[in-house]
Amino acid sequence: MKRPVLAFVAGLITWVIVVSLIDRVLRLSLAGYAAAEPTFAFTLGMMAARLGMATVTSLVAGVAVAAIAPASKRTPWVLGIVLLAVFIPIHVSLWHAFPVWYHLTFLVPLAPLVALGAWLTPRKPTEGEPLRAVTSP
Repeated sequence: MKRPVLAFVAGLITWVIVVSLIDRVLRLSLAGYAAAEPTFAFTLGMMAARLGMATVTSLVAGVAVAAIAPASKRTPWVLGIVLLAVFIPIHVSLWHAFPVWYHLTFLVPLAPLVALGAWLTPRKPTEGEPLRAVTSP
């Protein structure tokens, strides 16, 4: 039980750190992004970059979860659902600032992307788990 809890916390921390780092990169590298951020006056390219940032961040958070609790199939989904629960009220309060497609493109794949990041992570057997032979069909 300790590993899944630790994996959840690590995934959450990873999500926050990665999104912060990518946001800083966007501020420095995307012309006008830093000026547009306080008022959410983003161009289509800026919104695409923000959605890309959320995608990468969610995948990396899933990788972090799987690295700590590789046997837990539920923990990435729990993290994704918690992130979704946190972001729904934020997006509702910002509903007027972005087009509907933007909100849906952020919210709908959030939990599945965390789970996908975990699923794509190569798994090593944990202590006590037998090695499985790879067989060809």
